Amino acid sequence: MVNLDAADPLSAPLRDAVGGELADFLDSRGRALRELGPEVSDLIGLAEAFTVGGKRLRPAFCCWGYLAATGGTDVPPWVVRAAASLDLLHVSALVHDDVMDGSETRRGLPSAHVQLAGRHAAGGRRGAAADFGRAGAILLGDLLLMWSAELFDQCGAPESALAAARPLLASVRTEVTGGQYLDITAQTRQPLDARRDPASVLAQVRRVVEFKTARYTVLRPLQLGAALGGGSAELLATLARYGSPLGRAFQYRDDVLGIFGDEAVTGKPAGDDLREGKLTVLIANAMAGLSEADAVRLDALLGRELSPSDVAEARELIVRSEALDAVEREIEAAAQEAVGALSSVVEPARTGLENLAAVATRRMA
Repeated sequence: MVNLDAADPLSAPLRDAVGGELADFLDSRGRALRELGPEVSDLIGLAEAFTVGGKRLRPAFCCWGYLAATGGTDVPPWVVRAAASLDLLHVSALVHDDVMDGSETRRGLPSAHVQLAGRHAAGGRRGAAADFGRAGAILLGDLLLMWSAELFDQCGAPESALAAARPLLASVRTEVTGGQYLDITAQTRQPLDARRDPASVLAQVRRVVEFKTARYTVLRPLQLGAALGGGSAELLATLARYGSPLGRAFQYRDDVLGIFGDEAVTGKPAGDDLREGKLTVLIANAMAGLSEADAVRLDALLGRELSPSDVAEARELIVRSEALDAVEREIEAAAQEAVGALSSVVEPARTGLENLAAVATRRMA
């Protein structure tokens, strides 16, 4: 049993409990996978490496959703295991994300496809190392996705609880995959479109945020936990009114950190989103707020290798456009909207969720 603290809703005991469940599960599944042969050790090692640490936000929202339905502060082990399955789903998405985005690092380590490519090259193997790395990372992400389903199904919950939660888990898998496709589609638009047709671009990017992040990170984990605790349809609707705006605010903070974050804290190179050329709400607002000449210059800095002075210039343009201030206001407003939806939630879950909102939106990584 894990005892949660509303004053510290992402406490070390909660994170440690989730980490312990993941370690035990991966140890068990790793032993079974090794029976295929020594080659699969690469996949097991990467799965273990990328599931260590992390913020554990999705499992935390799941556990606090459970307490919103049951009251009290105690979360049984089967709920922690179900919550931990969301982190396997998350790491699966991260591995695939890094392949799609060509990201070189993840959580302070070389990305999975980079590590696999490096091992291929070091072994002098036949074929292109980059192709092998991408293929291996896709399979790793698929494996983690399947294992997330297995961990949830074997969490030990009563069958009635599993039956109530399974439709929500199916929804989040569909939504995050569809949201990923919405994202890659949105990224095919020219950033300068946000200057010519800002309403259309912002609407499209916000739809990506809702399905790729808000539902997947906050709303569905909360509802999943509440369903496991026997929560009513009314409670699930209340948690949706909290989860959707908070999930948007979480993503907007992520967008800010992707450009203005400290590499030593985020584990990603400074200005990484600029190099990837991501079309975010922050970039769309910047394009709309800059002069034509400055917008063209910012566009020229997106999607290519950048020197430190290039990153500094792009940051200065974004600040000058007032987009950073606008996004900070949106983050604050969305967080307030989320907290305002909690009036009917029982204590201590209400306070825990209020404090989780602060953790999700004021973080530095």
